[in-house]
Amino acid sequence: MPTREDAWLLLCDWTKTDALRRHGLAVEAAVAWYGAHKYGITGDELEVWRSAGLLHDFDYERDPANHPLGGAEELRRRRYRDDVVEAILGHGDHTGVPRTSLLAKVVYACDEMTGFVIAVTYVRPNRSLDEVDVRSVVKKMKDKGFARQVPRDQLEKGATELGVPFDEHVQNVIEGLKTIRGDLGL
Repeated sequence: MPTREDAWLLLCDWTKTDALRRHGLAVEAAVAWYGAHKYGITGDELEVWRSAGLLHDFDYERDPANHPLGGAEELRRRRYRDDVVEAILGHGDHTGVPRTSLLAKVVYACDEMTGFVIAVTYVRPNRSLDEVDVRSVVKKMKDKGFARQVPRDQLEKGATELGVPFDEHVQNVIEGLKTIRGDLGL
């Protein structure tokens, strides 16, 4: 299995925009927070989880029409573990790939939620995660004009698949994002 550093280099090679790289870092942070704080994962296994979160969209810029199928082939070629490839293939509903592992469920649950929480943060007066709480995220979810590209049903479905109450899931993602607030400018 390649290292987390290998994953970062792959992301940077295939993804040229800072916004998509930051999204990878955000999902990585939320997935890692879940792994470490919710499920007690440590060491090399936590690095595997980090890589899955970091790489979930690594192929999007190169081949959006074939994302993430094309990227999965590249990951297999580079000898990433099957559970990492499954998590990446299952991170969106459009692939039809079932999420059978805990890792796949966590990546799915954190993907859109990180983007939504960051969008909520951007409209706070100081653009700080310290100004974001569960109530403010839930309130913005009800505003269909806000971050309209984010599928609200997927935000809720992710928490359901994890078996985590929605409010707790939102808080977990916020806490994960706080671990890299400087890298995200939040």
